[in-house]
Amino acid sequence: MGCSSCSTGKDGQPKGCKNNGTCGTDGCNKLTVFDWLSNMSLPNGEKPFDCVEVRFKNSRKEFFRNTENLSLAIGDVVATQAQSGHDIGMVTLTGELVKVQMKKKKVDYKSSEVPKLYRKASQKDIDIWQKCRNREPEIQKRSRELAIALNLQMKLSDVEFQGDGSKATFYYTAEERVDFRQLIKDMAKAFGIRIEMRQIGYRQEAQRLGGIGSCGRELCCSTWLTDFRSVSTSAARYQQLSLNPQKLAGQCGKLKCCLNYELDVYLDALKDFPSQDTKIMTEKGLAICQKVDIFKATLWFCYKDDWANWHALSKDQVNEMLEKNKRKEKVSALEEFAIVPVEETEKVFENVVGQDSLTRFDKPKQRRNNRNKKKGNNKNPNSNANKNNPNQKNNRPNTPRAKQNNKPKPAGGQKQAGTPNQNRGQKPAQKQQSKKQGNPQKEEQKGQGTKKPNPNNKRRNNRKRPANND
Repeated sequence: MGCSSCSTGKDGQPKGCKNNGTCGTDGCNKLTVFDWLSNMSLPNGEKPFDCVEVRFKNSRKEFFRNTENLSLAIGDVVATQAQSGHDIGMVTLTGELVKVQMKKKKVDYKSSEVPKLYRKASQKDIDIWQKCRNREPEIQKRSRELAIALNLQMKLSDVEFQGDGSKATFYYTAEERVDFRQLIKDMAKAFGIRIEMRQIGYRQEAQRLGGIGSCGRELCCSTWLTDFRSVSTSAARYQQLSLNPQKLAGQCGKLKCCLNYELDVYLDALKDFPSQDTKIMTEKGLAICQKVDIFKATLWFCYKDDWANWHALSKDQVNEMLEKNKRKEKVSALEEFAIVPVEETEKVFENVVGQDSLTRFDKPKQRRNNRNKKKGNNKNPNSNANKNNPNQKNNRPNTPRAKQNNKPKPAGGQKQAGTPNQNRGQKPAQKQQSKKQGNPQKEEQKGQGTKKPNPNNKRRNNRKRPANND
């Protein structure tokens, strides 16, 4: 829903008219009625209908008689008659459509009991009305605390002030009868106003409060639905829906009203449809119905001894078989009547406009670890050769380092030549010369992928090693 003054904000998001339920065109309010006769003039000699429709908080609407012959339009704030004092509301409908709405809600427009419309609201009336509306959330919270303190099994869902601020109506829901006499005394003492308690059903509560349904749209009961018909689980069975209470229940906790929308279409389709408990006597044995598709007019049967193989039959074929069974005639095998499934070719649409594919982001991305492994295998080709030849222990060429490893290690605390500890005693000139010339053993070790000795690890390098007598 939206009125003509609703605007669009940044990035296409709705900004709204920010009237907070007091939209002047009645396009953002609940249970709105479009005045399709607003641009049409009355015939000559005809007087406009003297009743108007006035909306109060949420979905409460009432009809009032315009005895003062005021020129009223949709969105005017008016002062209306109440049981004691006056109330403030907004005109939502004028003209001949009010008569149609009164007939729909079974209100006699000729009766003298129709309340009167006093005047257009002044600025003082509107200020008092807005001040009372701002007090409602605080009073609702306080009243719930008082009800909890008295251990009353009830839920206070909404509070509505009268326009002059002398009275407040509390709407509540309860499963059983509640004795709230003490609660009324406590609230009257705390708030200093007259209190009226009004019990409503769970559906009326959802209608007053509103919300978003599971379909993503506003609740039907708060936008256009006015009569609440009873909904039973049989409506879900006829439409072959799963009896899941979480999916079939609405915000009110009852079954969704939309279950009745398509119920008549299903009932018409099921008139000449065999029941789901149909059994057919065949020469191979008893065939039992397993599944029914109303839209395709198809039934699936299987033999009692073979539950895995299903055979699809049309509605007319099943009716003919049932007539033969009534004449005590058995039907031949179901395979002769089974419908052969036709493979539907997928429609392939060409990209004429040149747009990108919608599934271009659905392809799984390759992991980086696999890429790193592939790169590592390319760098070290000798590793794969060693794995393939387990008998070949070492394919490395004979280097001076390899010869040195075969020599026996010196006994005692003697150190090998060329160790990092020995290089510490060199002069700076010798160190620079050694850096320029480079160490061929280290270069070969780098190419072979061996680890470098850590010169900082004194403990490991100074460790005494036993001599090999061999």
